[in-house]
Amino acid sequence: MEGSQFRNEDHRTPGDGMRKDEIFSKIVRAGTRTYYFDVRTIRENGRYITITESKRKIDESGNPFYARHKIFLYEEDFDKFMGGLSEAIEKAETLPYGVKQQAAADTSDDSLNDFNEVDFDELGKR
Repeated sequence: MEGSQFRNEDHRTPGDGMRKDEIFSKIVRAGTRTYYFDVRTIRENGRYITITESKRKIDESGNPFYARHKIFLYEEDFDKFMGGLSEAIEKAETLPYGVKQQAAADTSDDSLNDFNEVDFDELGKR
């Protein structure tokens, strides 16, 4: 999905340059950003989704490039991800601008307690 190869299409098919492991692809244009939703297979019995945000930018030399950010979402996490995304979208649509609210952590997964808070500013001082 490099550059603007798929700009005029909202869906891709295997004949249009999809990867061998891709079984579905959806392109969403939103202002200056483009989002790619790709469903891919893992071996014979699993699926995952990659969500890629792509935005055209200009470097210091005046040359255009595409900044990309990607999320890998695995099948076992689909329900939790959708629940969190739906709740965040609902809050974003209903909360007044400028209002901060405490993040509600999902404490159903005890593995979250294994992480420590990291101060990234302190990492470079060693």
